[in-house]
Amino acid sequence: MRLDEYAAHDGLGLAALVRDGQVTSGELVELAVAATAAVNPQLCAVVQAYPDRIHAPASTTGPFAGVPTMLKDLFHGEPGWECSNGSRLGQGWTVSLPDEFTQRMHRGGLIPMGRSTTSEFGLLGTTETIAAGQTSSPWSADVMAGGSSGGAAAAVGAGIVPVAGASDGGGSIRIPASACGVVGLKPSRGRVPWGPHTGEPLLGWAVHFVISRSVRDTAAALDALAGPMIGDPFNLPGPQRPYLSEIGAPVERLRVAYWAQPWSGHPGDAEVASATERIAHLLSDLGHEVSHARPTFNWESFLTSMTDIWSATTAHTVDGFAQMLGRPVDETTLEGPTLASVQHGRTVASHRLLDAMDQVNVLTRAMGEFFADFDVLLTPTLGALPAKLGGYDPHALTAPRETFATWSHLESFLPVFNASGQPAISLPMCQSAGGLPIGMHLVGRFGAEALLLRLAASLEEALPWAGRVPPIHASHQTG
Repeated sequence: MRLDEYAAHDGLGLAALVRDGQVTSGELVELAVAATAAVNPQLCAVVQAYPDRIHAPASTTGPFAGVPTMLKDLFHGEPGWECSNGSRLGQGWTVSLPDEFTQRMHRGGLIPMGRSTTSEFGLLGTTETIAAGQTSSPWSADVMAGGSSGGAAAAVGAGIVPVAGASDGGGSIRIPASACGVVGLKPSRGRVPWGPHTGEPLLGWAVHFVISRSVRDTAAALDALAGPMIGDPFNLPGPQRPYLSEIGAPVERLRVAYWAQPWSGHPGDAEVASATERIAHLLSDLGHEVSHARPTFNWESFLTSMTDIWSATTAHTVDGFAQMLGRPVDETTLEGPTLASVQHGRTVASHRLLDAMDQVNVLTRAMGEFFADFDVLLTPTLGALPAKLGGYDPHALTAPRETFATWSHLESFLPVFNASGQPAISLPMCQSAGGLPIGMHLVGRFGAEALLLRLAASLEEALPWAGRVPPIHASHQTG
């Protein structure tokens, strides 16, 4: 198999070739290594490749049998391998115990062959770190890949691997999925377990899953990765049928709301708004009842709550990690915005944290009322086109509320659904006049991944994106 042939397949397509004997898992890993060598110097998406994986045994029963993947460099990985969390503070730290997520990847047939870049401790919506460098979108070497799962999205978008591990505490799957032109589902809270090391990270805001090239890969990955493990804090009802069965299934007439202007109050990007209008019209043409509507909530109150929750949990995580390693928490180990978040988080008293959680409850109730009237909400994933690299200063000691506010024009559609716990998916449906991807963001009721996947698959069929190949892509190589 040539490199361009490898990069043209999604994960299920590659697994079918392995099962048919047309290629071996070792050959696929060799191709992933070759793809990394070809495009990673431009992308900076891969922190480290695992050289032993070419000869690693792979599951022959999972949906992705023999398919290479990446693990996000953020608190989970393969025992015995480094996991630095995108930070100088974590350099040299190795994972000692397996986690459920990685073990389920293995059981699903995926072969982790390296770790992908992340923003420092997953804090920011761009992956530009002192520790690992700037990760760019495959669509432009000058444009951010997004964050915090920037390396995962860039690796998938550039053809290194078809599926990559990712996580999302405020948009960290969906931001890079939009910036890199790939598919990014944030599942409902509790759908994919974090155990055994934690139950509900970031007070339940953070979920982990994958980034992929196709909706069917996303569905198959959810079948492989979802479901409770022993000791989980709660148990969501499972799907009525495998998620993969939703692909191609008839979609009932849905009540769809859409909104294109950032909820932060920033002026909307005309090109992004126009793309959202086009998809709203497409949904109407597909037979759905489409209305111009949005949930109402106070953005500034939400931003304050987000700042306190993120900062308090970041301080707890970073201080505990540094103590375990015996390393200082200062400007020699942390970027300025991360350090400022830790410093702020140490000042968040228990009553303030509880106030923030109460504000999240108000938001969640408002979302519940809104989604009593609508089945799905459509927004752009990002309120503007992906930002240029270099706008983030990792040395500036920027207060966390200012950091979050600075990115509000891009990201205001995203973290509210981490707070409410609802599923949301970014689809690479549109492109700008300059060729940059514009993701479309679909949100469903809590637990409604099956409906979102069914609708997403119908949109992928109506407006296919598989034939779009970015300028930085392994298929441009023939080796």
